[in-house]
Amino acid sequence: MATDYLSGWDDWASAFGDWTDISISELHGIMTGIMTVCHAPDTDGWVRLLEEMSFGIPSESALELLTDYAEDVSFALKDKDDAYGYEPLVPDDEHELYERVLALKDWAGGYITGIGVAGVTLSADENELIGTLMEIAAIRLDDEESLEGGEEMWLQLFEFARMVPVSLAVRQRQDVKNLALLKGLSPEAKTANELAAEKLAVPVIDAMASKQ
Repeated sequence: MATDYLSGWDDWASAFGDWTDISISELHGIMTGIMTVCHAPDTDGWVRLLEEMSFGIPSESALELLTDYAEDVSFALKDKDDAYGYEPLVPDDEHELYERVLALKDWAGGYITGIGVAGVTLSADENELIGTLMEIAAIRLDDEESLEGGEEMWLQLFEFARMVPVSLAVRQRQDVKNLALLKGLSPEAKTANELAAEKLAVPVIDAMASKQ
């Protein structure tokens, strides 16, 4: 896993330091979910997406960083070889295990929201992947002590999560302006907030039990 500097964690933490709507890992997950099936939008496109998801608009430098990273992720996921280098935005191994698992939990929830916003139609196999990712998003972190010694668990969760976008990024890209979220939702369509709420409506798994 890359260091905080190489992974971009430090850049994201600095750029979004004053933006507290969601964590940077969750935002990175949302961005990745959308980039799984969409062309990277410009800064104005991200402003529209964030507004429609009822988020505040971050600073100009933060928007530029989001736009740049989205372009990189979109490009990488289109390439069979580059895609395998993708990693969720989580702190490096110098951070406590609790912090890393919390960030991955946030990223997983964000990715589920992102593909929901993008209106991704999943195959049976892909539904299984997302089902497991939903379990990661629902990990309970009540007891920091219960996570000690769980590095093997961490590596398994991280490797699984990072491969989900690689597995799903095999479809034709569309422009974000054509997403239902921006074109106007039909009466029966779910909003982004409803999709985000649904990601929590899954069985909660205990992190301690996961490594037993």
